[in-house]
Amino acid sequence: MKEAKEKLINYIESQAFKGYDPYDTLNSPLPFHYLGKWGPVLAIQFQKRNPFNIRKLLGIKKEYNPKAIGLLLHSYSLQYQKEQNEECLKKMHFFFNWLLENRSKGYTSFCWGYNFDWASPVKFLEKYSPTIVVSGFIAKGIFEYFLATKDEKAKEVLISIGEFVKNDLVWTSTPEGKCVSYSTKTTDCCYNASMLGAELFARLYFLTQEETYKTLAVSLTDFTVAHQQTDGSWNYSIDVETGKERKQIDFHQGYVLDSIHYVLKYTGENPVYLKALKKGATFYFEKQFLPNGQSVYRYPDKYPVEIHNQAQGIITLFRLAYLDEQYAPFAKQVAEYTIETMQHPQKGYFYYKKYPLYTIKTPFMRWSQAWMLLALTELSS
Repeated sequence: MKEAKEKLINYIESQAFKGYDPYDTLNSPLPFHYLGKWGPVLAIQFQKRNPFNIRKLLGIKKEYNPKAIGLLLHSYSLQYQKEQNEECLKKMHFFFNWLLENRSKGYTSFCWGYNFDWASPVKFLEKYSPTIVVSGFIAKGIFEYFLATKDEKAKEVLISIGEFVKNDLVWTSTPEGKCVSYSTKTTDCCYNASMLGAELFARLYFLTQEETYKTLAVSLTDFTVAHQQTDGSWNYSIDVETGKERKQIDFHQGYVLDSIHYVLKYTGENPVYLKALKKGATFYFEKQFLPNGQSVYRYPDKYPVEIHNQAQGIITLFRLAYLDEQYAPFAKQVAEYTIETMQHPQKGYFYYKKYPLYTIKTPFMRWSQAWMLLALTELSS
């Protein structure tokens, strides 16, 4: 496993931390929008499923991705906390300063979005339009950077990200608690995204001991815990007005579990949250993975084997090892399966998706490499 991690680091650094993304199709100069609303949507979905990487032909270049930089900052900061390596520290400073210089423009607080336009049937997000998901994962990296360096600027930035979540995103209040929107563009309630807000406020409470942050973390967590399914899973999102939920059970289950874990860690004991965490982790372990370490794509569909599911499985099960003695050994089993079946043996990068008859091997920096580096770094901690 150490060798696999070293190969991956060598690949990431050989690319100078830049890369392609499954969703970067609209970085092409081709005018997909001329085909109407559905042109950009279909172009993105085709590229996600295309086993051949034709990005050079489409004029798409490898770029820095803010979320990838945040994930890399997270990994290198964890590594530095273990080894105090000066080369590692230099790269951490580079990641942190890059994030400061490349925040989303037009906002008083620090926030980030993806480095590409993103289109779906229901919304369109312009390049660098900030979201709680990108900003939330960057915040996790900056938090670990602060723990590693005690740089007060990092703490200031974390507080500023909290202001973005409080003031620039739409909040929805319900009898069960509160939900905060995914982006600045729409009002919605996506469980995993809202829980990134809860986790951020829990970390800010830990850093400042200001009760306001704890209150916000609890109100967001109350909402999500109240909407846990009877089998322990969470659906992807809910329309609060109609009560209709979008069912999509995949790596986002791991996101929710991680966030509840950190809310408990940084705000204190809560038997309701712990019960939800244990129930959700049992579902995740028993239903979303096969005994050999292969993840289920979107429960109950087994294929394709998807690298983000694999990476998140390693991360979540290892973090929650205190709940069940099976989790830590199985996290290693997931890692071994992933290395054996989805890592390029010479170049060290990880593949994107594995179908029964073919594999999409395009080496995406954010979606695949950054997540797998975080997984392998956590596993070696």
